[in-house]
Amino acid sequence: MITTDITAELVRGAQELERTAHGLLPHRLPAWARAQCADQQLAMAEAQPSGVRLALRTRATVVELDTLPTKRVYVGAPPRPDGVYDLLVDGRLAAQASASGGNTVRTDLTTGAVEELSGPVATVHFGLDAGLKDVEIWLPHNEITELVALRTDAPVESAPPRGDRVWLHHGSSISHGSDAASPSATWPAVAAAMGGVELVNLGLSGSALLDPFTARTMRDTPADLISVKIGINLVNSDLLRLRAFGPAVHGFLDTLREGHPDVPLLVVSPIFCPIHEDTPGPGAFDFAAMSAGRLRFRATGDPAERSAGKLTLRVIRDELARLVAQRAATDANLHYLDGRELYGEADFAEHPLPDELHPDAATHRRMGERFGKLAFTGPFASGG
Repeated sequence: MITTDITAELVRGAQELERTAHGLLPHRLPAWARAQCADQQLAMAEAQPSGVRLALRTRATVVELDTLPTKRVYVGAPPRPDGVYDLLVDGRLAAQASASGGNTVRTDLTTGAVEELSGPVATVHFGLDAGLKDVEIWLPHNEITELVALRTDAPVESAPPRGDRVWLHHGSSISHGSDAASPSATWPAVAAAMGGVELVNLGLSGSALLDPFTARTMRDTPADLISVKIGINLVNSDLLRLRAFGPAVHGFLDTLREGHPDVPLLVVSPIFCPIHEDTPGPGAFDFAAMSAGRLRFRATGDPAERSAGKLTLRVIRDELARLVAQRAATDANLHYLDGRELYGEADFAEHPLPDELHPDAATHRRMGERFGKLAFTGPFASGG
């Protein structure tokens, strides 16, 4: 077997590869951005490699990848399944695997106590058909993964890009891929495959908060297409009031335009989510449901507080539509998409949100297919 050094040329979708005691840890935010926020939720989310994949061209019939996963256990919540590695050959899903072992972080949701346990390196093994092919190994979107070693039975080189355009997307845990079946089945990954583009996914669970460092990261990232999905985290974190929301959106978009003045830029409002349509945050775990073995979220705000400037999804959609229309008068490449076109009230009746907040696996695929159709035949159309 041939051991190949894992370098940035073989990794797509990461901003940085941090050298660790075991290997390389992909990050989706650069070190300077991470240094500007001490939030542990953000630290976890950006290190979970949603959209990050190894991209190889090879004649190998065997591929082995040693990794050190970090698995999360929430005391009192249903157990989380192991992360999934997707193997794509010439753009098609060919196999899947999971890595046993690794580190474990145990969090008690009632007390906030955190315990970290060290574990061994794991190996995922894939068999391939003979012949020259482009191989992608998509890392688990919801599991921090250190890359330790890559072995094959034939030489590998960096695969060419899947398409000639790069799509840079930012959003919440829904864009991150929460409850998607696997990393290539998150809604952004599904849409990217439909559009024939290279995906850089800055979906950050619980952390789509109009942070300036995220805007600057996107400003400095090469991209041909950009989308930002804004809203749900601002409501369920109860972070901003209406007075601050508008200027924060303007500032975020201004920063993107500093680095990408003419790139098609699509602002996407929240999908339908009944608990927060007219009820402000903060959001919280439903501990009564958890005691029965079900993970559920609930809104704890008071609808009457909307008059004091508290945000709801309906308020955010109206404000985003207004702001984008205002800016589009002088920015022909700025566009707006109502998130309910991806998942609306009728979809909720057919595919309810299992935890009242996140779409299930089937809905991820539906959202990706709808975004692919709406965006890549619309504002993201080639030459458009």
